[in-house]
Amino acid sequence: MSVDSNSMRFDKIYDLEGRIALVTGGASGIGWMIAQGLAANGAKVYIAGRREKKLESSAQSFRGQGRIVPLVMDVTDRESISAAQKEIQNREGRLHILVNNAGITGPVSRFFNDVSAPEHKDAETLGRALFDNESFESWSSLYQSNTFSVYFVTTAFLGLLAKGSEEKPGYTSSVVNITSISSLMKLAQNHFAYNSSKAAVSHLTKMMATEFALKKIPVRVNAVAPGVYESEMTHDRITPDLVDKVGLGLQPVPEQRPGTAQEVAGTVIYLASPAGCYTNGQEIAIDGGYLAVNPSRV
Repeated sequence: MSVDSNSMRFDKIYDLEGRIALVTGGASGIGWMIAQGLAANGAKVYIAGRREKKLESSAQSFRGQGRIVPLVMDVTDRESISAAQKEIQNREGRLHILVNNAGITGPVSRFFNDVSAPEHKDAETLGRALFDNESFESWSSLYQSNTFSVYFVTTAFLGLLAKGSEEKPGYTSSVVNITSISSLMKLAQNHFAYNSSKAAVSHLTKMMATEFALKKIPVRVNAVAPGVYESEMTHDRITPDLVDKVGLGLQPVPEQRPGTAQEVAGTVIYLASPAGCYTNGQEIAIDGGYLAVNPSRV
């Protein structure tokens, strides 16, 4: 089978020119890495979050060929999500890329991995410490940010994403859910709530991909599971000696460094560009080999 060599150029395969994107939690950390990557390759990117000043300062700091636009949206509030959807509908009339990145760490029981801590005296003591240290309220708040938001934001923008698929033959709009290696591993890393919330998003990704395909809705849904990356949730600066302290695995991260902005943005660009249009319902781990050497379900 002969192929037009011009169509195989990277600027064709990964073309984002004219694409409209929305990145939740896009003003900092991994979300900001992704937003910059999409914009630098030609997309117009709306970064959404609750902190208007942070959104504006991040957008103003961008230097590249694309454009980044601040958009105030609380992913845990249906009225706020609806208002943001109407804003993009009025401005753009369609959406091509939705990155569900917003999330929080939630309750952490730091004593859990320290077997010398007094909480490990016996099963009764450990169980009571875990019970007393966390609450239904803290778990509920975490799930609202990390899991429930993915459902509500995606469904609110589904119609605009379908509109985006109508523009170019062979191209389908893309939802990319940012999960975590925590969604795929069997260790709690001191936070049962966070890991289970991300595992829920992992399965929600697959359900949405399957159901949308069965209902003939032209929107693909995939997930990216980052390993150790610099963010407000971990550390703004992760030196090699901190990698395994952040990762909290049984075995060290083989690469012995955090992931880079290019690596996470590049993976999302693949999924959102023409190169990824045959990929649906997948979760791609970008973790420096972490899951290869630690207990996981993959």
